[in-house]
Amino acid sequence: MPIRTADAVVIGGGHHGLVAAAVLADAGWDVCLLESADVLGGAVRSAELHPGFTADLFSAFYPLSVASPVLRSMDLEAHGLRWAHAPAVLAHPVRPGGEPAAVLYRDRERTAAGLAELNPRDGEAWLRLCEQWDAIGEPMLRTIFTAFPPVRGPLQLLRRIGTAEALRLARFLALPAGRMGEELFASEGARLLLTGNAVHADAPPDATVSGVFGWLLAMLGQHYGFPVPVGGSGELAAALARRATAAGADLLTGEHVERVEVRGGRAVAVHTATGLTVRVRRAVVADIAAPMLYRDLLPADALPQRLHDDLEHFVWDTPVVKVNWALDGPVPWRNPGVAGAGTVHLGVDEHGMNQWAADIESQRVPASPFLLFGQMTTADPTRSPEGTESAWAYTHLPRGVSDDEAAGQLAKRVDAVVEEFAPGFGGRVLARTVQRPGDLQAADPNLVHGAVNGGTAQLYQQLVFRPVPGLGRSETVVGGLYLGSASAHPGGGVHGVCGWLAARAALGEHGALGALRRRVTSAALELVYRAPPSAR
Repeated sequence: MPIRTADAVVIGGGHHGLVAAAVLADAGWDVCLLESADVLGGAVRSAELHPGFTADLFSAFYPLSVASPVLRSMDLEAHGLRWAHAPAVLAHPVRPGGEPAAVLYRDRERTAAGLAELNPRDGEAWLRLCEQWDAIGEPMLRTIFTAFPPVRGPLQLLRRIGTAEALRLARFLALPAGRMGEELFASEGARLLLTGNAVHADAPPDATVSGVFGWLLAMLGQHYGFPVPVGGSGELAAALARRATAAGADLLTGEHVERVEVRGGRAVAVHTATGLTVRVRRAVVADIAAPMLYRDLLPADALPQRLHDDLEHFVWDTPVVKVNWALDGPVPWRNPGVAGAGTVHLGVDEHGMNQWAADIESQRVPASPFLLFGQMTTADPTRSPEGTESAWAYTHLPRGVSDDEAAGQLAKRVDAVVEEFAPGFGGRVLARTVQRPGDLQAADPNLVHGAVNGGTAQLYQQLVFRPVPGLGRSETVVGGLYLGSASAHPGGGVHGVCGWLAARAALGEHGALGALRRRVTSAALELVYRAPPSAR
């Protein structure tokens, strides 16, 4: 059986794994990345599902990517990445009729003018929200995109706005999306811009802090747009792979990791299904879902019982059903304002949004689903022949309901919703492909039951609770093993931060203060996972 040695092994070639491989290789480490699939990218991949039509198989629009200081530092444009933008960022038609939709443009004045047509108050309200972002956006992103606990971002924020305003900001960010919309806007359409963005994560619109997701994505869309990689999402993964390779990382596909060998409390080797063994000098970074790492790859006795117990409470985000279409012409929207938007929120008004969320939480297949709809050729003309459209929509099933029958039923309802808002849509379909939860998991084992976020984004599984109660950091109880997937802080989205934090933690533990850092981390983890007195 082949045996090799490396300073670091990265398990998983998703975008976080590719970032980690590049960062470690930049530091001069000998890095070997092992990906089980034949293609790198994880949930950042595209394919030609119909001749001449490129479809993004998972993620599609990337505001977090262009906002991420990690991915910006990778200089991916030098490795072939190009971004494209639709004429409008986002549209949310409130109802199927021809009444004006709420539309987000990259020009804030144009966005405000459109919202003012819905209600005169809302244009000014939008501009005030943008001014707030101008003041706090940078420290907010620094706070989100850093190791827990953040220090510099909050201090910068306090210096900019003061303690009294910071208290009010904390209350604002804790609001449910529905309540935040009510406090900000008079029109239903403007409020739906927030709530629709909030449920890009799996946080119901009445959940605490769901508003922060809606606010963040709305402001990122206003500031950066919702760009797409020219040629398909796979081009983003390809640029990351070229970046990691240029740094010296060795990227191997078709190598499914079966186990991580632990000796003396440290990760010392990684073994794959093909018989390859990679001995590890310094670190293993795992770009895989936390339950898979802890339950499937590690010896059971490598983890304290309390961590095993905590994993029983790990909650996946809700399963996704995605429908991809190749269309022989543009989508025939009733509302012409929707035609130029790359992303469309579709299917529900405010009442319908709450009903949809209630169906999800009540384990009912929604009768009227909320859709995220992508017009990919509108955003990037290379995605299909001129005059046609490559499009998709996805929605969610309740947790625990991911069977093919329920997914097929929901996919038909997706078609019906689109037809309602765009009569004649079905007549333009050249090809239709449904990705059920099982299909998503088969294509990427990290997407367990079709969950695309690495675990729920709700507050009880964020920060120090992600993936389980702990330090909110990438270090694990196994020495030299780091969690660098979306299951770690700061969670889902294509931003590269989880992989970057894991790589930086590994480098830090082998730096000048590495011994002290390891002792402090080990002591903290011992406190977190020590058995309770009743169990001793």
